[in-house]
Amino acid sequence: MASLELDENSASFQIRAFKPGTIQINETKYTESIIISPERIIEHWAPQTISELSSNSFADITAMKPDILLIGTGAVMVLLPVDLYGDLINQGIGVEVMDTSAACRTYNALSAEGRNVVAALILR
Repeated sequence: MASLELDENSASFQIRAFKPGTIQINETKYTESIIISPERIIEHWAPQTISELSSNSFADITAMKPDILLIGTGAVMVLLPVDLYGDLINQGIGVEVMDTSAACRTYNALSAEGRNVVAALILR
């Protein structure tokens, strides 16, 4: 499992390690898709694969009102359907789609900067 460490990150929830199928946030390991922000974790995020994403998948995220949403699509980067992407952009949320490993690294960097970031991570 690759270790992800930052020297100065005041976020309550930090990604410590990731490998396909498992993510470690602080001292807890998770094996299902998850939503993380510096102040909150939403466990058991329903879509387990990118093909299961729907507009309903983002309801909790839009309520959090992030400036930036990172979507980790699993082992490889897969583009979102344009309607899902458009719905998020129309709500004023900046969206970046990438593979989950990259999303984990980017989340840590942005949360260390104190940014209003949320990461929606598909682990498989």
